[in-house]
Amino acid sequence: MRKTVIKNLVMVALLGMIMPATGFAADTIKIGVAGPHTGDLAPYGIPTKEAAEMVAAQVNAAGGVLGMQIEVLPMDDQCKPEIATNAATKLVSLDVDVVIGHVCSGATKAAMGIYKEAKIIAVSPSATNPPLTQSGDYPNFYRTIAPDDDQGKLASDFATDKLGAKRIAILHDKGDYGKGFADFAKQFIEAGGKAEVVLFEGVTPGAMDYSAVVQKVRREKADAVIFGGYHPEASKLVSQMNKKRMKIPFIGPDGVKGNGFLEIAGKDAEGVYATGPMDVSDYAVNQKAKADYTSKYGKEPGTFFDQGYAAMQVILNAIEVAGGTEYAALEKALKSSYVDTAVGKIKFDAKGDAEGVGFSVFQVQDGKFVELN
Repeated sequence: MRKTVIKNLVMVALLGMIMPATGFAADTIKIGVAGPHTGDLAPYGIPTKEAAEMVAAQVNAAGGVLGMQIEVLPMDDQCKPEIATNAATKLVSLDVDVVIGHVCSGATKAAMGIYKEAKIIAVSPSATNPPLTQSGDYPNFYRTIAPDDDQGKLASDFATDKLGAKRIAILHDKGDYGKGFADFAKQFIEAGGKAEVVLFEGVTPGAMDYSAVVQKVRREKADAVIFGGYHPEASKLVSQMNKKRMKIPFIGPDGVKGNGFLEIAGKDAEGVYATGPMDVSDYAVNQKAKADYTSKYGKEPGTFFDQGYAAMQVILNAIEVAGGTEYAALEKALKSSYVDTAVGKIKFDAKGDAEGVGFSVFQVQDGKFVELN
């Protein structure tokens, strides 16, 4: 009797019973994995690529899916929209059946129209921009992470209710992801009526000096900063704030919560807050996935590993349920029932958002991000 994908994964995850690997059959299921595999934002993309490759190896060793082996085709987009369109076009030309990715929201938005035209489903581990699902423009898009409106509300509520901030400066990197998060934080702060947004301003990604905007934060007497964007800019901002002895809370999104920020910011990272996917380390599948990764790579997995692993799990389960990779059948299968994954039991709603996931607030303590209760 043919085992389901999930049974295969649970068998591998919980029992470690891996059969000898076989070569690819003539017919394979091609899964593109698109994200930043080089450049400053590679720490966000490489963990998903590695997760996809691990899941594929485990499933292939256990017999594959529908008698076919899984072939993973990585494609680097550096989180840049102009490169993402080329990456998407290349994956379509390679006849991929489905895509895991993209990672950054701007790159994802740039690529989704190409996949939509080709009738290819994409499941992102990390593209949190709400319009990707809520606009209805991309019915082929799914994600294993909650959207930025949830994250923006959490950050704003934490700043006002937990930190007691009254004068908040909101900064962003002008991108789909960073400004989207910042817009929602501003919206919720203003709606809550507990604090005032005294500064709302964009910074230029890649700039070496943010002292002018830091001086504006000081001049406005802000008692907290909420930043929308990624770790390279966040690292420079907190460093320059510390140099000016501005000891006020700094709160970022999941684009800040990761080893990249800790490594670049160094001692300046201490005390910084960031929202991010809630801790799911209690799940047995998650524990085994991370144990397998540590055994293979000799280190802890990076940011979005859990979500990338889960994306592969839900896709392979959908292929099994659908009996193939036909678009309409896959779409139906993805929304049909909950699947036990590395981020818990999830399924997708009508818009493509995952039910069963959420965010928590973390703080850097002794050089590590610690989840706060």
